[in-house]
Amino acid sequence: MKLTDRVDAARRDGHASVTDRTAFQRPVAVATPHPPSAMTDNPPAPVGPASASAAVTSAAATAVPSVPLPIDPLFELKEKAAQALFERLGARLNDPNLSEEQLHSFARAELSTIVAAEKVPLNAEERARLIDEIGADVLGYGPIEALLSEDAVTEIMVNGPDQIFVERSGRLRLDPARFSSEAQLRRVIERIVARVGRRIDESSPLVDARLADGSRVNAIIPPLAVDGSSLTIRKFAREPFTVTDLIRFGTMSPDIAAVLDACVKAKLNIIVSGGTGTGKTTLLNVLSGFIPADERIITIEDAVELQLQQEHVIRLESRPSNIEGKGEVTIRDLVRNSLRMRPDRIVIGECRGGETLDMLQAMNTGHEGSISTVHSNSPRDAISRLETLVLMSGMDLPLRAIREQIASAIDVIVQISRLKDGSRRITHVTEVQSMEGDVVTLQDAFVFDHSAGIGFDGALLGHAVATGVRPRFAEHFAELGIHLSPHVFQANLASRDMR
Repeated sequence: MKLTDRVDAARRDGHASVTDRTAFQRPVAVATPHPPSAMTDNPPAPVGPASASAAVTSAAATAVPSVPLPIDPLFELKEKAAQALFERLGARLNDPNLSEEQLHSFARAELSTIVAAEKVPLNAEERARLIDEIGADVLGYGPIEALLSEDAVTEIMVNGPDQIFVERSGRLRLDPARFSSEAQLRRVIERIVARVGRRIDESSPLVDARLADGSRVNAIIPPLAVDGSSLTIRKFAREPFTVTDLIRFGTMSPDIAAVLDACVKAKLNIIVSGGTGTGKTTLLNVLSGFIPADERIITIEDAVELQLQQEHVIRLESRPSNIEGKGEVTIRDLVRNSLRMRPDRIVIGECRGGETLDMLQAMNTGHEGSISTVHSNSPRDAISRLETLVLMSGMDLPLRAIREQIASAIDVIVQISRLKDGSRRITHVTEVQSMEGDVVTLQDAFVFDHSAGIGFDGALLGHAVATGVRPRFAEHFAELGIHLSPHVFQANLASRDMR
């Protein structure tokens, strides 16, 4: 007899109670035969709570309307046990004195008691699997647990309990996984934000947080999210990407990698520019890997994401205000404080406000070699964006003075874009030269070649190629004894190497 059949039989005999909460009731469709050709077009889904939930939902959509749909007793048992466990754990879920191992051990003991009390006929293997699934719902991330462990998934977007989109290879797809209810989704969100000392409730209905591996998390709940809580997770690789990985992915060429390596070692100030989801943080992490191991590095971020491999790294993270509106520590506060910490390098995760002025002043006053990112669509837009961010500092500075600060502080802008085939490529390596009149002059050293066309698989064939103009900072490399091949900036050789 199948597990669900035995649970259903136990329920009919009065041993397993049925919850009367309609929010936890999920229908099961009557199976209909399919021709062999249909079976080959729809291979079996992998076994697991997410896939099982999707299979039920898919089957329900194709069920005959006139047939009454019964309740899945196993689903009800899992929901009831999960709710009971959640109530028993209570404050222990967010107790900082309990390690993850202690919490999981206590939860498994409680789950064994709860499942045994239901008197449902389960063998040892079935009981262990049921306890694991319920434990993942209460202590883990529920139906997105499997997606988080899948290396091919780079982003997870939960649009309410009934809709989960994932990004694989730069393409968005609707995933069959589902949350059982809004309450389960809220529990997962609260567990994520509690681990990093943040909170989310009606008085503070949106939050930025991170997972243990550094993956970026944004959550927003009702009343701001009208159709149910929304959770967005941008995953990071378990092992940080290296410059070799980015060359293999086609994000940059070996020539660009050599130039950026020399720029970092020569302590040029670099801005990584790009739109949302283009890979700015990943590229920033790779650039920071070029920093010599004997330098003191201070990283400043809203939520810690950078994974620097050097030994002498101080990581600073901003803090939102508490429930009383006090205790906020901004990126700008941390930038100012970092100047008193004797840094060799300051790495700012992203400039998005008044801290841009402090960063530019630091770059102009002896803190060379700083690196940061900014949201913009081109190197020229990055200059305009920096001007706007400086004005957000509240200082009444004339526009020319701001532009002079930018032209003096920034040496290189690296533009990274997400192209229409889903790939992420460096499209510009641009030198910031000087001021001519009221305009900051820029000179491209590398530009993406769009004329290469599109391959049979829809992938763009182009790469960033040298423009043939030797940037001024190349002379600085020679002064510092940093060797760089003179052929790197020659347009004809660079284009031939790309082919």
